[in-house]
Amino acid sequence: MSQRNICIEQYMETPIEKQQIELVERKGIGHPDSIADGLAEAVSRAFCKEYIDKCGVILHHNTDETQIAAGHSIPKFGGGQVIHPIYILLVGRATKSFGDIDIATDTLALKTARSYLKNTIPNIDLDSDIILDCKFGRGSSDLSDVFGREGYVPMANDTSFGVGHAPFSELENIVYNTERSLIEDLKKKKGLNAIGEDIKVMGLRNGEDISLTICCGMVDKYVDDMGAYINYKEQLEDYVKDLVTKYTTRNVNVHVNTADNIEKESVFLTVTGTSAEMGDDGSVGRGNRCNGLITPNRPMSMEATSGKNPINHIGKIYNLMSTQIARKIATDLDGIDDVYVKLLSQIGQPIDKPLVASVQISVKDGVKFDSMRKEAEGITDEWLANTKKITDMVAKGELETF
Repeated sequence: MSQRNICIEQYMETPIEKQQIELVERKGIGHPDSIADGLAEAVSRAFCKEYIDKCGVILHHNTDETQIAAGHSIPKFGGGQVIHPIYILLVGRATKSFGDIDIATDTLALKTARSYLKNTIPNIDLDSDIILDCKFGRGSSDLSDVFGREGYVPMANDTSFGVGHAPFSELENIVYNTERSLIEDLKKKKGLNAIGEDIKVMGLRNGEDISLTICCGMVDKYVDDMGAYINYKEQLEDYVKDLVTKYTTRNVNVHVNTADNIEKESVFLTVTGTSAEMGDDGSVGRGNRCNGLITPNRPMSMEATSGKNPINHIGKIYNLMSTQIARKIATDLDGIDDVYVKLLSQIGQPIDKPLVASVQISVKDGVKFDSMRKEAEGITDEWLANTKKITDMVAKGELETF
């Protein structure tokens, strides 16, 4: 154990790529759970900027209780309508005054949420499809005082842990980049507007065979009839089959909207591009972990990352930091199969000195583990010694949280 309670050990289990079965999931940016994550994090970042601009420091806040109650819609080819709006509640705690400075947190939260929704789910009518509500309690004064101390190493707000791993497996890369590419490339760059933002990708690897099941809500006003819907499905399937060749030589089968019943004209059609319009609720922390994936073959924390304050909330800081440590070790050291990092805090103790920082490294055949122990410890120690770096990266929007 080092001064910061860092423990580096060899991981003796079967590397992920050599396991028979691997499961990976990603909920896209328009999934109701991801919308909740995105709103919570966008509002938190807006608070951070406002606090810094007005007070010079980030003050206490948490926006991680954002909830989405689904609406009701009647989609149809050529364009349907939302008949009962989606209800969104922005809720949490925020410091609303600092000395003689007042901060309009609720007004800022509503403005930020509207901007986020407009940019993320462009087919939502903000005037009629959404009811946006805001209920922020006041941050506690003692926490506000602690946050305002210059050069002070914050104390952990909880006894909790964060978990990270690296590098991504082939399947993890495929699942993550499938959703991202469908939105950023096929929809935005290539103009396939029929693709909605509510995309879920489920990946299964069974030995050398990969199966991708993709659920993608189509936007009804861009789909004229059933023939057009089927054509868009085929375009999406062909695009993904070509995309995956960048990440693997394994056999990949792609399945799109497998619940469709073409004969009964029961298909995944939406008015807005998200299933939040028709029965799917959403909550912060129920979807992707901070690396953008849900990975049951890997160690994971159940803590939500989005919306938690980036100063002393372990559920945010340690999940993000453990992921950064794992990625740095996997990038800088040769001969690594997998790296797992687990950081455990104790409530009230400095966040730069966890109760334990566990780093487990699986090395490739023929590679000596002891040769990398010191460097791995140094990388871990460097990140822990500079917890403010995570805070700054979050405040600037440089780290994704879902």
